[in-house]
This record gives sequence, C-alpha cells and structure tokens, in this order.
Amino acid sequence: MADSSGQATVELVAALPLLVIAALISLQMLAAGYALTLADGAAEAGALALAGGGSAPEAVRAALPGWAEDDVEVAVEGGRVTVRLRPPSPFRAVAERLAVSSAASARPAR
Repeated sequence: MADSSGQATVELVAALPLLVIAALISLQMLAAGYALTLADGAAEAGALALAGGGSAPEAVRAALPGWAEDDVEVAVEGGRVTVRLRPPSPFRAVAERLAVSSAASARPAR
C-alpha cells in the first residue's frame, strides 16, 4: 500500500482557493441583490417626494445608507424617478457591471 499521510492536507490546500472564490462570488451576488432592494425603496421615496413638491434627488439620497453616497445616480423625468446604484464591491469594474436600477412614478395629489 502506498503511504497516503498528508493527502487530505494537500487536497485542502488545492481546493481552498476555489472555495474562497466561490464565497466571494456569492457575497458579491448578495450585495447586488441588497443594492436592488435599496434602489427600489429609494426610487419610491424620490417619487413620493416629487409628488409632494419636494426634491426627488434629496429624498433618494436620504433613503440610502452612507456607503451608497458616491455610488448612486438619480434621474428625474416628468413624474418618474430612476435610481441607478452600484453595489458595494472591492473592485470598481465589478460594481459597474453589477449596477442595478429601479424606477418609480407618482402623481401629485389633487
């Protein structure tokens, strides 16, 4: 029989980078989903502010956490507010590719 002591250690060392990459990809996908949820709420807040005569961009920024301050773009066209949000990521290019957007509309009360 061949001596197999240490084989499990070698296999673990070989598999560890793949496990780390899989974990990082999973966390990045969770961050993108979280960013979409935040963008939905922020777009709705902006539309409601716009319908009430307030500033949609200010309401959108107020509805988002601090980390999103530099990662959000707000567009207002008529009564429609569109929010584009980049998820948190250690790599800017990845965040750009996974950016999410959401839109909401509201009419002023009569």
